[in-house]
Amino acid sequence: YMGDLKFDLRTPSSHHHTMATLAPSMVLYNLTLQKASSINCSIYGNFSRAKAQEMVVSRGKILELIRPDEDTGKLQIVSSTDVFGIIRSLLTFRLPGDNRDYIVVGSDSGRIVILQYNPDKNRFDKIHEETYGKSGCRRVVPGEFLAADPQGRAIMIGAIEKQKFVYILSRDEARNLTISSPLEAHKSHTLCFSMVGVDVGYDNPLFACIEVDYQQEREDPTSSQFEKFLTFYELDLGLNHVTRKSTEPIDPTANMLISVPGVNGPGGVLICAENAIYYKNMDQEIIKTPLPRRYGIDASFEKGVLITSYASHVQKDLLFFLCQSEQGDIFKVTVEWEIKTDGKEEIKEVKDLKVKYFDTVATSSSINILKTGFLFCASEFGNHYFWQFQGIGDDDDTPYTTSSTNDLVPFIPRKPHNLALIDEMESLCPIVDMKVADLTKELTPQIYTLCGRGARSTLRVLRHGVAVTEMAVSELPGTPTSVWAVKKNLQDDYMSYIIVSFENATIVLQIGETVVEVSDTGMLDSTPTLAVGLLADSSLVQVHPGGIRHIKSDKRVHEWKPAGKKTITTATLNERQVVIGLTGGELVYFELERTGQLMDIARKEMNNDITSLSIAPIPAGRSRSLFLAVGLYDKSVRLVSLNPSSLMDILSSQAYQHEPKSVALIYMQGAGAGVNAPQLYLYVGLKEGVMSRTTVSEGTGTLGDSRRRFLGYGDVRLNRVIVRDRPAIVGLAARTWLAYDYQNRYQMTPLSYDKLDFCSSFTSEQCPDGFVCISGNTLRIITVERLGELFNESSYRLRYTPRRMVVHPQTNNLIILETDHATYPY
Repeated sequence: YMGDLKFDLRTPSSHHHTMATLAPSMVLYNLTLQKASSINCSIYGNFSRAKAQEMVVSRGKILELIRPDEDTGKLQIVSSTDVFGIIRSLLTFRLPGDNRDYIVVGSDSGRIVILQYNPDKNRFDKIHEETYGKSGCRRVVPGEFLAADPQGRAIMIGAIEKQKFVYILSRDEARNLTISSPLEAHKSHTLCFSMVGVDVGYDNPLFACIEVDYQQEREDPTSSQFEKFLTFYELDLGLNHVTRKSTEPIDPTANMLISVPGVNGPGGVLICAENAIYYKNMDQEIIKTPLPRRYGIDASFEKGVLITSYASHVQKDLLFFLCQSEQGDIFKVTVEWEIKTDGKEEIKEVKDLKVKYFDTVATSSSINILKTGFLFCASEFGNHYFWQFQGIGDDDDTPYTTSSTNDLVPFIPRKPHNLALIDEMESLCPIVDMKVADLTKELTPQIYTLCGRGARSTLRVLRHGVAVTEMAVSELPGTPTSVWAVKKNLQDDYMSYIIVSFENATIVLQIGETVVEVSDTGMLDSTPTLAVGLLADSSLVQVHPGGIRHIKSDKRVHEWKPAGKKTITTATLNERQVVIGLTGGELVYFELERTGQLMDIARKEMNNDITSLSIAPIPAGRSRSLFLAVGLYDKSVRLVSLNPSSLMDILSSQAYQHEPKSVALIYMQGAGAGVNAPQLYLYVGLKEGVMSRTTVSEGTGTLGDSRRRFLGYGDVRLNRVIVRDRPAIVGLAARTWLAYDYQNRYQMTPLSYDKLDFCSSFTSEQCPDGFVCISGNTLRIITVERLGELFNESSYRLRYTPRRMVVHPQTNNLIILETDHATYPY
């Protein structure tokens, strides 16, 4: 239902008698191929730093921190954590004087958990975890409701029935958050519908609840409707206990409470009920304002309208609430109040409650208003939307109601007028039906799902792979073998040249407003190019079969050629080092001297022909890389030292079943590496479609844990690239695979795109984080979207709610059954 695709990790045998032989420490659990896309609750706050505009959302068992991009406004998932439980409720909490918010989590664990986001480690740190009951989603175990004192002194956590606990929060001498023992506020035979903290300034903390005493059913079985009460609980900080301060009957259809600020407002609570909103404070009579109704629905219509989600906007001179109904209509609620003086005491008295139709969007489980002028809607069905305010509804003649309104006030739903769509997050919720088939003959099956409800229903086609956006495609005069993008100066933000190598030539393209071929770069265009790179002094190096061409920034050219009839077969370089492999298996090592010259430092015979080379990137704070990987035709890879004290010594070797067609040394976060200590890995692409990933010890150069993965039939070519300012590996086989770090986790996912032959990093103003690639005889510039996701989806709109679908066995067409009750066709 939540839009996540699951598989089970099980024991090899499914017979029951084998369970007795399992080791006591073995635990079986299930993982999801794709995390849940529905959001059951969301909160807004400053979690990473002061004045940060961020949201924390719950996706069932996943807790995510989401932040809008400051430049584009697009939503970015900053951190994602699997809590291995069910998150029932979330709450933002801040201690007095702090500029960052804590996250309070109510779950099925029987514990109240307080988290704080750690921006340095990009994770949620557990500050406190207090046990109060049994695990599981039980009606008498708290966790369903959370409420905080607006002044940051206490938290109430409640169950659906009977139990409520209050925790006092404060600081110790080291200014760390401390939590008290729980204070009970239980009442038997009582059901709770909603719970909020009431803003009473620095008086004793006050909490309000909508409750039902179901004991009356036993006393009067003929009663058709239970009576609901608004109950205020007071925490006495002096006596350290909780009391029921007052309770009074309210509308029996009441379902939700909204806390009204007491510093920038009159305090008290709003009571949301069927077709009406009430204002109530302890020292003031209740005020009722009816909701505007959709045009065509009269007062005798049996089914009323309920408010299901809300968000509040509080500023010194601006206070309003956005309340959304179950039909998706958003109403703007404003409280009109004045200050009266009773002797020396100022009393805030509410005069009226105004409810005005605002806009209509998808029905949401949670909505949040950001102080930067955005509205986030976590939809119950379909995609989640991120809106920007174009107005607050004060300058139009939209119908509204007040406490003096007696007649029905109709309105006509419209497309959003006060909101402009900025971004949306894809959601499969709910999945009504699903089929797995290769209907498009792509050799890899697709997943076809029916999602959504009503006119927002969709057919989604999921393909295994990361989504790719194609920025540019250009045909070339021949079939290229490799491509690189380089900067003109090392300090530049964007690439200046694209170098394309063919079997017998090289062309150089200059990047500007248009891409044009140039011939004044100093590069040799009559021969293929094996490697190109920019050195630390902003000089350019071109390695070709006949030698090395070192092009200085002032266009002076220095050339190095191999002796005799030897030619260069492969090469690798970084900012200060160049290594080439000659025919016959000879290695030649060059270093960039302080004078700006490439000097021939050392040579070594490998006693076998060389298939590929890779020199590790230079670590921060060092002047050279210490390791070189050499792939040989004898089906082995050797790790060679570039340390001056043991130059060209073989540190370790690894044998394989097939020839290594490419090797790559790269620093990545990976599993087990510290947050600030990337691990050096050796990637090897083999002839029969297998890629190997092995850890390398930076102290000794020995090879450690090795993992292998089949990428598809054919030779595996590896290219080092940059993704989101972090190093990554592109594996080129029958499909193109991307290995990268995302949120401190290692990911290995295919690209949902055509087969590529070569790939290099590319940056420009129009494409700040992309790749320049070749596929056949075309040059392409692409960028990768939605990192961290396993599937790339295409969406097709449906008219009505889909119920079932089948695949026609002869034509491979999808036949979909759609139906909705009391809906006009169009």
